[in-house]
Amino acid sequence: MKQLKLTGFIYFLFFLTESLMLPTELQDLDNFNITQKFIEENVEYITIITFAQYVQEATFEEMEKLVKDMVEYKDSCMANSMLPKCSKLPNDVLQEAICAMEGLPQKHNFSHCCSKADAERRICFFYNKKANVGFLPPFPTLDPEEKCQAFKNNKESFLNHFVYEVARRNPFVFAPTLLTVAAHFEDVATSCCEEQNKVNCFQTRAVPVMQYLKAFSSYQNNVCGTLLKFGTKIINSINIAILSQKFPKIEFEELISLIEDVSSNYDECCEGDVVHCIRHMSKIMNHICSKQDAFSSKIKECCEKKIPERDQCIINSNKDDRPKDLSLREAKFTDSENVCQERDADPDTFFAEFNFEYSRRHPDLSIPQLLRVVQMYKDLLRNCCNTENPPDCYRYAEDKFNEATEKSLKKIQQECKHSQNLGKDGLKYHYLIRFTKIAPQLSTEELVSLGKKMVTVFTTCCTLSEEFACVENLVDLVLGELCGVNENRTINPAVDHCCKSNFAFRGPCFESLTTHKTYVPPPFSQDLFTFHPDMCQSQNEELQKKTDRFLVNIVKLKYEVANEELQSLLTNFGNAVEKCCKAEKDEEKLVCFNVESPKIVT
Repeated sequence: MKQLKLTGFIYFLFFLTESLMLPTELQDLDNFNITQKFIEENVEYITIITFAQYVQEATFEEMEKLVKDMVEYKDSCMANSMLPKCSKLPNDVLQEAICAMEGLPQKHNFSHCCSKADAERRICFFYNKKANVGFLPPFPTLDPEEKCQAFKNNKESFLNHFVYEVARRNPFVFAPTLLTVAAHFEDVATSCCEEQNKVNCFQTRAVPVMQYLKAFSSYQNNVCGTLLKFGTKIINSINIAILSQKFPKIEFEELISLIEDVSSNYDECCEGDVVHCIRHMSKIMNHICSKQDAFSSKIKECCEKKIPERDQCIINSNKDDRPKDLSLREAKFTDSENVCQERDADPDTFFAEFNFEYSRRHPDLSIPQLLRVVQMYKDLLRNCCNTENPPDCYRYAEDKFNEATEKSLKKIQQECKHSQNLGKDGLKYHYLIRFTKIAPQLSTEELVSLGKKMVTVFTTCCTLSEEFACVENLVDLVLGELCGVNENRTINPAVDHCCKSNFAFRGPCFESLTTHKTYVPPPFSQDLFTFHPDMCQSQNEELQKKTDRFLVNIVKLKYEVANEELQSLLTNFGNAVEKCCKAEKDEEKLVCFNVESPKIVT
């Protein structure tokens, strides 16, 4: 992976030798040449990611065969780009090659996709991806010494295995993100394998890499889930709010032009079409940097960086300062006599501009709150424009927005205070119980993951100055994970309603949910609550995992029990483990657990 030394997203990825309109600008030509060279040297990684995400059950050996075929394809097209096969879309080439592998479609149950063609086949492969990867074996781990020996013996094979294992466990993450993770991991392995204390080095340097993956995985899954469930219109509204906060001095017409590029980009990225995903992102970044004075004063240094570094720099840049001449409110939406006429002339543009004007004036608000304000304004005008004197009706709209925002702000402040009072473990148990009661149909692993992520939200955000926006934005990502990417995902009627009815009010909808009334608990299994002396050998982290799973399983069985009683039960469990583990012999520990376990379950 000689050229994959990146610190950000690799957005400029045209994959293989797809026919492209030749660039005319010198800068575009440079970008094209750099990207083409990168592709030629890294076609293996791109193939591995695509295959592993589409066919997660496939073995490493099956994947290696496809890589060999795609390298041969690349070499033949580089030798003669006029061959008929070289004019095909790269994603189609890959899918055709996957379908052509003898026995593979039948073995891994995707032959129904191979019977389709073009767009239908691409969508079928996308829907065939599985977000819940519990069917895969645990992520393979090696002792640092073994890891470094494998790295030194065959660096290419070692990194191929890493990319394969990460990609099939993250089927909806955009390929550029996975390539960046691979680049970071290569840097970590190269550095740590030279260190004397390899364990400490890997623990210290690998954590940020996995946090990077988790963060972008959560965001990209949420974007794709929102696109599938709510469509382009809501994606546009979200992007208007985000970009208006980030670039408050941008002109509305310029923003709309950018939004068209951003929204069209998500179709390809979510579908898994790497080439078009990257091409559109390239266009977006070029657009921003070609007019940086119109966008932000915070991206000048970013635009001077090389292409891959530039992208992440812009994404991570701070929000630009609000223009000094920007009033605290835009009078045209509340004081004008012609609001209803302007709305009726072009509703989409009218509300998009309101979203833009309100968002750039409120950089401290969360995206869900901004979208709620837009919805409130739509509802208000629907009523006001049917009255005898509409201006008198909508003149006080700003007061209603402020009142709603203040209410949301106080709620977040209360939640932060509550989370601090509970402590980290108490907060986790609170959300494990809550998520299990409203969505007991989810697997134990999913519920434990959601609970841990809610803890991360509050421990991360509740000490920040932008507490409100941070909490709501990150909670929305957790709820997006609960709802899933696929529009056909079904959990139970109440949860499904919250996931699909109104994106802006998804958070309040979930807050209103209580215990799922029609849930039928699974048959009691003593195995779930039989404890063994090996509990006493568990390290803190492993013991915590067992405790979390125990709590979720108890709630699934006794979901009607009050939260306080469940918390008490968990305390009893902890006391039992502590008591039994004090016994000297394993036989004595086992006897103790056999006595204490039934008491807890009862």
